[in-house]
Order: sequence, then structure tokens, then C-alpha cells
Amino acid sequence: MLSGVVLAAGEGRRLRPLTEQWPKPILPIDGRPVIATLLLELRAAGLSEVTVVVGHLAEQVEDLLGDGSGFGLSIRYATQPAPLGSADAVRRALDAGAELPLLVAGADTVFSRGDIQAAAATWSASGAAGGLGVRPVPPGELERRAPVRASGGRVIALGGEADDRAGARKLAAAPLWFLDDRFVGRLEALPGPPYELAEAGRRLLEAGETILALELRPTRDLTHPEDVVRHNYAYLG
Repeated sequence: MLSGVVLAAGEGRRLRPLTEQWPKPILPIDGRPVIATLLLELRAAGLSEVTVVVGHLAEQVEDLLGDGSGFGLSIRYATQPAPLGSADAVRRALDAGAELPLLVAGADTVFSRGDIQAAAATWSASGAAGGLGVRPVPPGELERRAPVRASGGRVIALGGEADDRAGARKLAAAPLWFLDDRFVGRLEALPGPPYELAEAGRRLLEAGETILALELRPTRDLTHPEDVVRHNYAYLG
């Protein structure tokens, strides 16, 4: 069974001044803290244990989530004291007791309902060493996203230039990873800080392993302060 790792340690610098008082994961979309919506989706996907990696204003995240029983989950916490990257966060979660295989998700993204469940089922049945959520984006947005090249439902390149083949769809990475022991074995000796899952993924591909490209519907997140108003307008009247 999959265990969850939720990345909730970031400072949310582009959301300042809001994130000087509140950590990004507890800010709302549709009137509910982003991390709460994510945990409900993880539970719906069949997960029962989640490790939340905290850092900036960690006590607010822990006060909101508690032991996870309010979400039908068992939650433990791991601390990342500085922004050392997603791979470092996963290592800290494993040190805190998270068990393989892992579903790793960013705490600041709202996924379309049911997409995490579908992606988890597809990856779990595949035998692939890794999986990555990918989302189609307009070409003009790729410069501020992480481009992914995919073919036949598999990732063939992470980062770098967008796929410029005629008719190629423009895909960007979503903060949703699936890792087994082969992937986790690539988390050591990464360049950094920060130490990133994308670099471990590139090394996994170079070793001939497979990372599934798990296509998602549109996602929503909070990047700038005005996004908080835009995503909650109906609740502010």
C-alpha cells in the first residue's frame, strides 16, 4: 500500500506578505486550506498513513492537521529546517518512518477531484520505478513551469527545453510523484542544495528505468497574493 509524503515546508516567498503570518499550505482555495483538500484526496485514493514535512511556521500546519484523525488518516511529521529541496524532504520523511512505496505531493496544489486516485491506481499496477503527474499547459506558461517530454505514457526527459516536435503537446510537471525503492536509491549524492526529485528522476531515466507520465486535469495553486482573492471570491461576499 502507498504511503503519502506531503511537502509543506516551503516559505511561499512570492505570496508575501501573507506568508509572513501564515504558511502557504493553510491558505484557502474554495474556502478550505489547500493542504486539507489534498489530504481528503489522499484518503479517497486509499492512503491511510501520511508524513507531512514541515518547516516555515510549522506549528500552524501541525495545529490544523493534528494526528490526522479528522481526515481519516494517521499523520506523522518530519522537519526540514531550511529550503533544501524535494529530495531532501523525502529523505527526511523516510527517516521519520515513511514506508515505501511513496506518493509524494506538494501541499500547495489543489488537484481535480479523483485525479490522485486514478494516477495512484495506474502507477501501482504498472511496475514502473517512478511516476510523475503531468499537465498540459499553454506554450506561454511553460517558461514558468517545469517542462516534461513524454511519449507513450512515459517520461523521456525532465526539464530543459519544451518538446518542439510538430504537434507535440506542451506538458509541465505537477507536484505529484510516485517512488519505489529503485527511485529512492537515486536520492543519494545529488547536486545541491537544493536537492531535487527531478534530478533523481533524470538519473533514474539514464539508468534505463521507467517513469510513467500520469496526465492530470487542470490544477490550481496559490502563487501571488491576488490568487487568494481569485480562488475564494465566492466566499468573500
